[in-house]
Amino acid sequence: MQRFMKLAALALCLLSAVVAKSQSDVGLRPDTLKMKLDSVETVFLKKNLMLLAQRYNIDAQKALVAQARLFPNPNLTVGTTLYQTATKHFFPVGSNGEVSVGLSQLILLAGKHNKQVKIAQANATLSEYQFYDLLRTLKHSLRTDFFNIHFLMQSAAVYHTEIAALQQVTDAFAQQKGKGYISEKEVIRVKAQLYDLQSEYNDLRSQLNDVQSEMRTLLQARNVFVVPDVDDGALTKLDPTKYPLAAVIDSAYATRPDLKIAKLNSSMSTLNYKLQRAMGVPDLTINLNYDQQGGYVKNLTTLGFGVELPAFNRNQGNIKSAKAQIKYNEAMFDATRAGVEEQVYNCLQRAFENDKLLKSRDASFEHDFDRLQAEVLKNYQVRNMSLLEFLDFYDSYKQNTLQINAIQFNRVSAFEDLNFYSGVDYFKN
Repeated sequence: MQRFMKLAALALCLLSAVVAKSQSDVGLRPDTLKMKLDSVETVFLKKNLMLLAQRYNIDAQKALVAQARLFPNPNLTVGTTLYQTATKHFFPVGSNGEVSVGLSQLILLAGKHNKQVKIAQANATLSEYQFYDLLRTLKHSLRTDFFNIHFLMQSAAVYHTEIAALQQVTDAFAQQKGKGYISEKEVIRVKAQLYDLQSEYNDLRSQLNDVQSEMRTLLQARNVFVVPDVDDGALTKLDPTKYPLAAVIDSAYATRPDLKIAKLNSSMSTLNYKLQRAMGVPDLTINLNYDQQGGYVKNLTTLGFGVELPAFNRNQGNIKSAKAQIKYNEAMFDATRAGVEEQVYNCLQRAFENDKLLKSRDASFEHDFDRLQAEVLKNYQVRNMSLLEFLDFYDSYKQNTLQINAIQFNRVSAFEDLNFYSGVDYFKN
């Protein structure tokens, strides 16, 4: 029995060392990058390919504005005699030849040119709003993943600690197998607890790896493991009462890119309706022609004009479609705007609830748990506590830590949603 006590003491000493260093060791790899949130955002803004593609789209739309400002080119036609049968010459010139020249210019009527320019400008503005909406969406995913990784790693540290502890105890039991110091039932109970923890830890690691994969995609960084450098004290100081509902809703109405997109789509549909009505007005073509000797007099110069007769096609279908599109985009804008208040209210409510839940817990509870952990180890070492009591304590410690991490993440996530739905970075870490 004395020999077993020595082995148990050794295992528990190793456990104490694991507890002290597990927070820093868990999840670290040779390719680990420990980064603050502002550094992560800087890399994201520089390297994310979706943002880069949208920036190119802005340049493309601005180029189309310059194109829309251009007027139609004049059209020049030249004709001459191919073969003079009387003189038997190809391409005769002078009095024996014939040359005709025509110059025409299309004149856009009903303000089509200006209307086309306005639509091109609106498309360029729309591409900018789409860029900022994409930035808002991806940044929300990035920041949420950042804090999710942080709290998942804290939860993983608990599993890492307990698995290491039970593994040491199991190894100590293995050395005493068959000597009658420990009951087989107790050994099986420890192993069952160990296997359960390993299975839960594997599930958590899979979840952590999935979030890490999404983070790497957003950062366009391969073969790295991002370890968030988070100021937990700053997170604790977050206060939802600093963000009045009315002020946040007003900010959302004024700044959210998706609202600006919906409003601009409505304006663009009106511009398109005006353009389609203008397209029903025929354009004017002015012609200037010269004919050397093919007319009723030699060296004939004529000036004329041409216009399409709108007998059948007056662009009726496009006008009707554009008019219906106005109603559609107005309804879409109203629907988008209607959801803003509920989205902001919901995320603020979640922030209040999780903040209240976190602050309702006894501040000394976590400290007491950590202090009792050492006492439990000591009591188990001297056999004042059974193994099952020891395991029950560590299971309670695990469940408490996981619960705290979940509450903290839900609380931070609610503040991140506040940034997303308001369109303003109220919360910066």
